[in-house]
Order: sequence, then structure tokens, then C-alpha cells
Amino acid sequence: MLGIHDFGLFILSGLLLNVTPGPDTAYIVGRSMQMGWRGGALAALGICTGCLVHVFAAAVGLSALLAASARAFLAVKWLGAAYLAYIGIRLLLTHRQSSAKGVKVVSPVVPLRTVFLQGALTNVLNPKVALFFLAFLPQFVAADAPQKPLAFLLLGGIFIANSTIWCLGVAAVAARTARRVQSSSQAVAWLNRAIGGLFVYLGIRIALLDAR
Repeated sequence: MLGIHDFGLFILSGLLLNVTPGPDTAYIVGRSMQMGWRGGALAALGICTGCLVHVFAAAVGLSALLAASARAFLAVKWLGAAYLAYIGIRLLLTHRQSSAKGVKVVSPVVPLRTVFLQGALTNVLNPKVALFFLAFLPQFVAADAPQKPLAFLLLGGIFIANSTIWCLGVAAVAARTARRVQSSSQAVAWLNRAIGGLFVYLGIRIALLDAR
């Protein structure tokens, strides 16, 4: 169908990739422990929405442009790096300002819409994700497939559906443990530091990606 082959291997590979811990998992866990199930779920949905953008991009060839054009790659890379670093620094400064004033450290109030958008943008602005889908999806589509864009969309949709289920499960498990740390201002402070540091790390990591 649509020139897709080795479908079982695709499902297995996708599941293994989904369960491998990475920055996305860290962000979902952090938001779940900080804001509970709703925060973690919105973070997961945002991340998966960002992946959906890259699947559409791969289907229409935009990801190929990023792979072929150093300028386009660098533009997206630096934009994403700056955005992630900005989020991380804001979280770190929030903790420091609260500590300097001698007030109890609490999790900053973050609108759920912002949590969703942050999760989506961390993936949309990460050219490495675009290149991943461009490299991964064609492995399971025949070179002479008559409808390559549709095949990419179908495989990408299945990959994201499985990823969404896994990420929501991670959010649920993390949210169940959130109550143990939310009652401790010190634990919340370290959680804010961890999330802030995660974003700064992601920004630096994207900035250092090789454009080749």
C-alpha cells in the first residue's frame, strides 16, 4: 500500500525510539511534576504537534531544503537555540529572584497554553528533528512508490500516534509522583532549576549542531 514496506519493522523501530529517554521525556516529566497531569499532558501534546509539523515538512520537501541549504539550516538552528535559552534563563532567574527576596520558592505560574506552545516550538525549531524524519521515513517507502508524500504522511502519523500514547503515559506516571515534591519548597526550587537548565542545554545543543 502506497509503496510502504517492512511495516512491522517500522512499528518496532518507532516504539524503541519512543521509549528511549531524551530531552522530550525530560520536559514532559518536569512539567508533570511541576504542574500535574494537565501540564504534563499539554507538554506531551505540544511535542507531538511539533513532530507533526516536521512530518508534513518531510512530505512536501521542506526538510530536504534544510538538509541542502546551510543558510536555511543555520537560520532555524539559531532561532531555536535562542528561544530555548531564553526560556531556560527566565526559569533560572525566577528562582534566583525569589531566593534573593527571602520568599518561599514556588513553581512559576505558567499558562497551559504556554506549556503546549513551548513543547511544540522546541521541536518545530529543532532542525535535528526535521532531519530525523527525513532520514527515517524514506527507509520504509519504495523508491518507485507512486504516492511518496501520502506514504510519508501515513508513516509519520502512525509514529506520532504511538509517540503520543507513550508520552501521555509518561506524564501520568510523573504526575502521580508530583505530590511528594510539591510540598517541599526546596524540591520545587531544584525542579525549576532542572527545567531551566534543560532548556539552556537544549539551546546550546542545537546551536552546536553541525550544519553538514
